[in-house]
Amino acid sequence: MPPPHVRSLGPRGFLTDEEKKNLPKVTGALIRRILSYLKPYWPQFLLVFIAILLSSAVGLLPSIITGRIVDEALVGRSMTLLVKLLIYAFLALTAAQVIGVLESYINAWISQKIIFDMKNQMYDHLQHMPHAFFTSEKQGDIITRMNTDISGVSSVISGTLSSIVSNLAVVVTTLVALFTMSWRLALVGIVVIPLLILPTKSVGKTRWKILTDSQAKNDEMNQLVNETLSVSGSLLVKLFTREQREYEKFVTVNGEVTELQLKEQRSGKWFRVIMGMFTQLGPLLIYFAGGYFIIARADTALTVGTITATVALVNRLYRPIESLLNIHVDFTRSLALFTRIFDYFDLPNPIQSPENGQKPDVTDADVVYDHVAFSYDPEKTLLTDIDFTVPGGKMYAIVGASGSGKSTIVNLIPRLYDVTGGAVRIGGVDVRDFDLSYLRAQIGVVTQETYLFNGTIRENLLYANENATQAEIERACTIANLHDFIAAQPDGYDTVVGNRGLKLSGGEKQRLSIARVILKDPKILILDEATSALDSISENAIQDALEVLMEGRTSIVIAHRLSTILKADRILVVRDGVIAEEGTHEELLALGGTYRELYETQFRKVLEYETEHEKHGEHTEA
Repeated sequence: MPPPHVRSLGPRGFLTDEEKKNLPKVTGALIRRILSYLKPYWPQFLLVFIAILLSSAVGLLPSIITGRIVDEALVGRSMTLLVKLLIYAFLALTAAQVIGVLESYINAWISQKIIFDMKNQMYDHLQHMPHAFFTSEKQGDIITRMNTDISGVSSVISGTLSSIVSNLAVVVTTLVALFTMSWRLALVGIVVIPLLILPTKSVGKTRWKILTDSQAKNDEMNQLVNETLSVSGSLLVKLFTREQREYEKFVTVNGEVTELQLKEQRSGKWFRVIMGMFTQLGPLLIYFAGGYFIIARADTALTVGTITATVALVNRLYRPIESLLNIHVDFTRSLALFTRIFDYFDLPNPIQSPENGQKPDVTDADVVYDHVAFSYDPEKTLLTDIDFTVPGGKMYAIVGASGSGKSTIVNLIPRLYDVTGGAVRIGGVDVRDFDLSYLRAQIGVVTQETYLFNGTIRENLLYANENATQAEIERACTIANLHDFIAAQPDGYDTVVGNRGLKLSGGEKQRLSIARVILKDPKILILDEATSALDSISENAIQDALEVLMEGRTSIVIAHRLSTILKADRILVVRDGVIAEEGTHEELLALGGTYRELYETQFRKVLEYETEHEKHGEHTEA
């Protein structure tokens, strides 16, 4: 669905109920914060304001010159003066247009520079947000803040801000000119303005109600299209043979959208008719009043040219005055936009690198969990007392039921999350005292779900070490049993993997992930069910590679396959937020506790399946 702020935006001149409920609180601090983004560009803003004032002043000249054309050139029957005045009017129009273009260009430049600054700030801020932020926040909301919201700042600067100044300048200069020419006609023209604006707002409100309903239906149709025509959605539709049903739903919604759009267009035509009628009412009243003053000799100084110029100038007042009457709506929406952006900027980031963070050598360093507690939700503790030590250079396996917190335990080492009690130490140093970038550079992680960027195999590998040579890349892929596969591709290492690695199989993606960690050459290795995406043949093919990779490194492995667990120096069993059991495979089986239960229900079944599969493979080959 479209982001909430897009759906909630009401028509110009009206605030929706949602907007009224969420009115931003106007404070001096908020205004100063907004202005801080404008401050670096104040010379350019000054140029814009000067251009607006010049454009407003020069824009008066064609109307005033029209009056002179009538009174002096036409009445005086002077062709020379007529041509001269027409040239003046043309030059004034041209000058106003040129100044307007200059103002628009500077405005656009300022807007894009501010957007550039804000996007850089937002991206940097989000890059350093903790992992918990990305697991809880909707990706669509993040992209909306990053793109739609910040891009909307352009309309605030080049639209709202400039519009306020421009409309004020036009209204002030026009009123001065009107009262200078004839205060009587000026008053008539001003009296007409409410007669134009009030009906316009009333008719407009009805029309925008239709537009709002139409927008809501469009959202519904877009949602249907997004869900059923996406890769996963279309697959689901096909598998459950719901093509006809989804088509019927689309036809229904599409029909409702079409009917609302036709209704809006019909109302739009009547709206324009009413607008045209009231727009003509003002000039007619001025002509009537002006004619009366001339015929009754109530104003001997009044001329036909003055009446003509007054009509032109009054018409110039309608749009800017209507816009200024809606200034509170534009202002409120602008503040709401900035408030949404600042809400993201103000999100706390508890996981930061400490000042002068430590960078100790962690080669063969012990990893110690000292009575660690952790919870995602303050009301529900996941880990209560995790206490164990992985000696430097050793490989420990962590097992436990699904949801017991195995992945959370290992995620505390690179500070994807921070403990809520106790401490995690590497070589005697609390991980919270490490320089954060240095800490993460020492740790290699292979996760169950491999993420690849939509680029080439080479680009995904170089993400671990951008200075790696081709020989180093090929060596890493050879160890991961991937080089032959890559070499067989037409583009070799320049093969594009597709979005999230879609063009590769699960096993190929996982092996690429392992090769990437090999290139990183970390001191501490974390394997979070790293072989879960592989069949037994693929797993056996890279098991030796993993053993080479783990050699001399402190390694923690979360595994569900007995073949992996048996290679561990020690096995840790997680249950109820603590390390319930610890020992070798034989020792834990002898205890007859949680590990024995896991062995009977999970590990042995997998082992029997793999053994049977291997026998079947041998029989087939025979």
